[in-house]
Formats: sequence, structure tokens, C-alpha cells
Amino acid sequence: MTDIKKVNLLGLPPEKLIEFFESIGEKKFRATQVMKWIHQKGAESFEEMTDVSKALRAKLEGICEIRGPEVVSQEISTDGTRKWIIRTEGGNNDCVETVLIPDGNRATLCVSSQVGCSLDCSFCSTGKQGFNRNLTPAEIIGQVWIAIKSFGPMDPNGPRRVTNVVMMGMGEPLMNFEPVVDAMVLMMHDHAYGMSKRRVTLSTSGVVPKIYELVKRTDVSLAISLHAPNDALRNELVPINKKYPIAELLEACQHYLANLPDKRHITIEYTMMSGVNDNEEQAHELAILLKDLECKINLIPFNPFPNSGYEKPSNNRTRRFQKILADAGYTVTVRTTRGDDIDAACGQLVGDFQDKTRRSQKYIELREVKS
Repeated sequence: MTDIKKVNLLGLPPEKLIEFFESIGEKKFRATQVMKWIHQKGAESFEEMTDVSKALRAKLEGICEIRGPEVVSQEISTDGTRKWIIRTEGGNNDCVETVLIPDGNRATLCVSSQVGCSLDCSFCSTGKQGFNRNLTPAEIIGQVWIAIKSFGPMDPNGPRRVTNVVMMGMGEPLMNFEPVVDAMVLMMHDHAYGMSKRRVTLSTSGVVPKIYELVKRTDVSLAISLHAPNDALRNELVPINKKYPIAELLEACQHYLANLPDKRHITIEYTMMSGVNDNEEQAHELAILLKDLECKINLIPFNPFPNSGYEKPSNNRTRRFQKILADAGYTVTVRTTRGDDIDAACGQLVGDFQDKTRRSQKYIELREVKS
């Protein structure tokens, strides 16, 4: 006799959770009860659900489970950044990384959508490990669940431990479309995490057809990993540009904004690499390129990783680039590097997990010695 595969309720968005409860002969309001217990109170078992009848709890215990991904390690940077290595259902080699970046009253969680990445952007270490597989909705929303629970018991009436989510971790979110949409629906649903659509951001390297599909399904904020002011350079840095060049990408962005129910802007992510895309002429070129797009620009000084072949630009060079764009009328920020002492900075997430786990243990031992 084979074991019955239980349904993991952690990854079911509201509509699918309602469908499931109706399929087992239960009222739809039971879905709301269970969703609140899982996502607002952090329940890991049905026994904890005290306002659910014992009979239903027993029924659910037999056919369902609440199972988040396994945490291999948690590291804490000197600046407060937290990073988790999370083992997914694929086993030892299928691990992803999740990063929480605190900033005053904000805490932004960078969530992964795939094990590895197939796009192989030249400046990103994740792409260097290749692509293993897509994450399930439970594995994606499970990263939010784990991050919030790391602070202690979840309290729906307490302070928000995670205020913002960016789908900007390992992988290209639009290449794992349905699971990512399911997870984002849970992030924004009032009976789950209740985040504002302005505080949930999907970052894409430019999978143009999926941008058109995305706006039909959700109204999350959108970020574009651009990194170059022209096709010739972007073809080298972001290979998917050969299939979907900049003009097509910007047209898709215009369409996305035009079909949102409110006025919004696109965030343009631009990783700056010394001598590659950081000169003044390129800043002027970028200003002209984006003149018709409602956007703000986030400059990201390159975060080095072994054998990357790129270097971080000087502060003076970065500031000159920023000033040219600001003088052209753009809102321009320079992302502060956070968590680089635990390899949690933008572009550093990668799959050498055994080594990272050993570093985590050394960090924990050092912290214990200091305390």
C-alpha cells in the first residue's frame, strides 16, 4: 500500500483553497479560517486551529499538510541583513537563498522563484550555477512564512516583520509564471499577508510576452533589470535581450502601466560595472532612452563575486552618473550594498551551498565567542 500524497495547503491561493474545501464537502468559509491560521498566525499543524471543529481537523490531518521549505542555515550580517539557505523538495542540490534587508521601519524580503536561473546574465552569480527547476507556490510563499516566523510567534495585530517583498532573488519570476502569481496573490490578500500592491514588486530581465500576461492577472509593482542603455551592450550583459530587444521591452512596460487601475511608475534596475556601463555618455544615452517612460532609476554598484570579470565603479563615477540622470529630471537612487559579508548582496546569490553552510557555522561560532 502506497502512502497518500497529502495536499500542502501552504501554497494554495484563496480561490484554489476554496475549491479544495468545497471538493471535500466543506463550506468555503473554512478556507478563510485555515488561511488566517497558516499565514497570519503561522500554524504548522491543524491541532493549533482552535476555532475549527475537531472532526474537520482530523479530516484535514488525514489528507493535508502545512509544510514549508527546510531551513538549512540562517546568517545575520553585521548590518542586520538576514539570509536563509532553504532546501526545497528536490533535495540537497535544490537549495535557494532568501534575504531580508531591514531599513528603518521597512524590511524588504528578496524572494527566489527558481533554483538557479536559465538567463545567465553575465554579472549575476546565480546564473553561473545553471538552471535546476521552478519553485512551487508553497516554496515561494514559504520564504515569506519562514522570514516572518524567524522573529518569533506570528501576530496579525503586531508590527509587520516584512513590509515589502521583491521577486528579485534567484531565478527569473516570469519564467515560473503561475506559481509566482499564486504566491503574490497570497502576499497581497487580506486574509494572508495583506501587503499593498505597491509593496510587492516583481523584477524581470525582460520576458516581454509574460509582461502582457501579468497585467491581466495582477497589479503588483514592476521592476526591469535593464543594465544597459542600448541593445549592443545589453545583448552582452542580458542575453534575453537578443530575443526581446529594449524597444519591445519598453513598449511592454508602457502597456503594463497603461492597464493598471492607478498611476504608477516602473523601477529601472541598473547594475553599474566599472568601465562597462558607467561612463557619462552612457548616462546621457540612458536619459534619452527612458524619456517617455514613467520610471525611477535604481543604480546598483556591482557586488563582486569570484571570477566575475567585473569590478565595482568608484563612488565618484557613480555619483556623476546619478547627477546626469537627476539633472535630466529622473528620480535616481543608489542602492546601498547590504549583507555583502554574508554574500547576500544583489547579484551574489549562488548555489555553492555547502561552502555557505560552513561559513554560516563559523559566523555562529564567532558570534557565540564574542557574546
